[in-house]
Amino acid sequence: YLLFFFFREKQVQVKNPYLDTMEEDILYHFSLSTKTHNLPEMFGDIKFVCVGGSANRMKAFAQFMHNELELPGNPEDIRDICEGTDRYCMFKVGPVLSISHGMGVPSISIMLHELIKLLHHAQCRDVVLFRLGTSGGVGLAPGTVVVTDKAVDYSFQPQFEQVVLGKVITRSTELDEGVASELLQCSSELPNLPAVIGNTMCTHDFYEGQGRLDGALCSFSHEEKLEYLRKAYEAGVRNIEMESTVFAAMCRVCGLKAAVICVTLLNRFDGDQITAPHDVLVEYQQRPQVLVSHFIKKRLGQIV
Repeated sequence: YLLFFFFREKQVQVKNPYLDTMEEDILYHFSLSTKTHNLPEMFGDIKFVCVGGSANRMKAFAQFMHNELELPGNPEDIRDICEGTDRYCMFKVGPVLSISHGMGVPSISIMLHELIKLLHHAQCRDVVLFRLGTSGGVGLAPGTVVVTDKAVDYSFQPQFEQVVLGKVITRSTELDEGVASELLQCSSELPNLPAVIGNTMCTHDFYEGQGRLDGALCSFSHEEKLEYLRKAYEAGVRNIEMESTVFAAMCRVCGLKAAVICVTLLNRFDGDQITAPHDVLVEYQQRPQVLVSHFIKKRLGQIV
């Protein structure tokens, strides 16, 4: 009995008693269902889930992991499991699941609800989740990879506020320290991969919400923008993006180990527009992928 309890505890948990009473659970935005698909057979061996905003980038990451893990077959033949919908894309390569989540908290939140239910229905165990992304750096050179210590909100607090039935629920956004330390160690073993651990500020907007002066609206001065960025830096913030708080909060509530790894495309103290050449940006965007690939290969024993 104790052994059974031990293994059940390691399974992916959902925090919703109503799911057990449902005859069928339709994962609508994935175009999957517990009745029409054998989820344990399709996904039961998943150990690593990597999510990122862009569908094309997550397909490229899946093909990259296919080669890195030296799996049989042609990586060009990898199929989108969510091809029945255009909301998200999903690719499976061995024990790795690669999924797009779109832009912003609402988009990634919907995806995470269905992803966590998918992992639960598939009876997955000991899963680690990674958000791979791009971000604006705060006092960092472009191309620096930030492994998130705490995901913080606009007031630099490690919390995520969710409105439920008209009331605000506040959830902690602390991430797994062990996974973050392991990722930083991995970065030191790779060439041309500058990495730091720092706090990541999550905003609900790319323009005014991040203190940009180049949107269709701007209600503040250049000096006010710099003052806000200075306060963020003093609070330990090293980059800004738009998904980390809800990602951290949902993974924490469901007992999932998780990490956020985002590369900086610019230093926001120096400007607002992303002006680096396309080929430079492509190489920057590959850095979180290379880092997580190294982590996964070490965990699988392919790198000593």
